[in-house]
Amino acid sequence: MDLVLLVAAFSVVVGAAIVFVFFKSYFLKQRSEVQTIAKPEFPLDPKKPSKPHQPISKKSHSKPHSHASDKDQNKRHHPLDLNTLKGHSDSVTGLCFSSDGRNLATACSDGVVRVYKLDDASSKSFKFLRINLPAGGLPIAVAFSDDASSIVVASQNLTGCSLYMYGEEKPKTSNESKQPTKLPLPEVKWEHHKIHDKQAIITLTGSTATYGTADGSTIIASCSEGTDIILWHGRTGKVLGHVDTNQLKNNMATISPNGRFLAAAAFTADVKVWEIVYSKDGSVKEVPKVMQLKGHKSAVTWLCFSPNSEQIITASKDGSIRIWNINVRYHLDEDPKTLKVFPIPLHDSNGSALHCDRISLSPDGRILATTYGSTLQWLCMETGKVLDTAEKAHDGDITWISWSPKTIPLGNEQVVVLATASVDKKVKLWAAPSVNS
Repeated sequence: MDLVLLVAAFSVVVGAAIVFVFFKSYFLKQRSEVQTIAKPEFPLDPKKPSKPHQPISKKSHSKPHSHASDKDQNKRHHPLDLNTLKGHSDSVTGLCFSSDGRNLATACSDGVVRVYKLDDASSKSFKFLRINLPAGGLPIAVAFSDDASSIVVASQNLTGCSLYMYGEEKPKTSNESKQPTKLPLPEVKWEHHKIHDKQAIITLTGSTATYGTADGSTIIASCSEGTDIILWHGRTGKVLGHVDTNQLKNNMATISPNGRFLAAAAFTADVKVWEIVYSKDGSVKEVPKVMQLKGHKSAVTWLCFSPNSEQIITASKDGSIRIWNINVRYHLDEDPKTLKVFPIPLHDSNGSALHCDRISLSPDGRILATTYGSTLQWLCMETGKVLDTAEKAHDGDITWISWSPKTIPLGNEQVVVLATASVDKKVKLWAAPSVNS
């Protein structure tokens, strides 16, 4: 019995010792962690310069929040990331550059269209014109009309979609001073309601009609989520033509830069192309279907034209990007030809190829920008190789991308800029990567 008590007492002593050692180690570790957190991560030597992303400011008393924010910014920073346009309070659903590249219009789910003045892409802040849509309407897409002072906006509410063309009168200048007065607020020049019944507009694009006998007016194409596409005269709002893709569901539609062709990506693997035929007086005569691009094995998610309007680039769910030559004698039954086929370089965790949500070709035709979710990639049009990738270009899905048609200032330089919009309430400006010759 004494032996049993002795063993029990010994066990209690040993157990107490183990518990003591454990708690001592735990409290020492906690103390060490507190000291580590309290330590500044930059050297205290006043001779050494402080890091640029940790400036001393009036907000230095809130170190943990400021430091975490800086770390997040450094994580998101990409060498091609030039700037962020601020001011949106909800998802940015669309954007569009003016023909000179100096104005960028954005459509936001907060009910406001903003037109930013891009005097310098490296500016710390950008002036913008604010256009409030009628109550209940949410802007979903924008397209400039004849110049930077007129813009067409697609809006959606419970009753369907509407189009508004906002225009500004040119500011008067006095004879004594050449400085223009302040621009008046834009006013609605024309409007149309329930234009696609109750179906949503998924894309709104515009091009200046310069082909053949066209009069140089801007042609606007509104593409519904159904199968119909409507062509509009940008300045007057007149309906120029209707097109039905007959492909169950549209993905998008766009007009060639010279205003000659209209192309649509839809539910099927084929892409239909129509020609906008102009009369001698410059007006639109008819819009017949002239071509069909056949070759993809699955639905085409997005497409774009080359700057000279002679090629179409398509991205498909079959994991490929195709470049088509549409400069053919289709009236003699000559079919468009596939010039190149590239595999889409994005893959999921299983190694399966992903599709592209959006694609956009640079003004010189050398770089193809593509998106999937929040990932942004730049591809070489000559080889199909990846020039650069921003895996988390935004904090949410990218909703629209567009290249500036002309260079804009960046400090002392002139650069071509890519703009991206996202559900994260931001619009970002990106430089173009270098293309090795």
